[in-house]
Amino acid sequence: MAEEKTNTPPEIIKAEKKPSMFNPKILMIGLPIFIVQLVAVYFITANILIPSGHTTATKEGETTEEITEATEEKSDETEEGKTSESGESGLIFSVDDMIVNPAQTNGKMLLLASLGLAVENEESKKVMEEKQVIVKDAIISVLSSKSVTQLGSATYRDTLKTEILKNLAVQMPGSKVNNIYFSKFIIQ
Repeated sequence: MAEEKTNTPPEIIKAEKKPSMFNPKILMIGLPIFIVQLVAVYFITANILIPSGHTTATKEGETTEEITEATEEKSDETEEGKTSESGESGLIFSVDDMIVNPAQTNGKMLLLASLGLAVENEESKKVMEEKQVIVKDAIISVLSSKSVTQLGSATYRDTLKTEILKNLAVQMPGSKVNNIYFSKFIIQ
């Protein structure tokens, strides 16, 4: 007998030889490139597109505010004997990185503040350095008594400064503080 040959259509032969859709080379090269792109977009967005003093609203209506005031405090600290434009002496007592829980937050929000206290003379500055705990307590008691809405308001900041000055005058009657400068004021 003669051998029988099966005639299969060419479409079926092509379909059987078709390679699979999954290619491991694409996965090994494509995934790291994708991750590098994600990291680059994150850093560009976080460092360039969003300014550092920008206020953003969260989904609960709370605000995150970062205000950094660029004043002449640094030049005043280095040139302690000179007077500033307003006639005050250039002596500044610095209180750095105080963390306070604002009122009515149950510890869920924090305020990070750094202040500079403009004092009249070297003697007042020495007194402040010696009684630093009392100075910090006076500032913390005022800041912790305020709500987040009060602390977040830029117009309320001057009132806050006067309240701190009054509280310092009560706590330390011999101190002569002329003004208060916020170098860091972050609510989160």
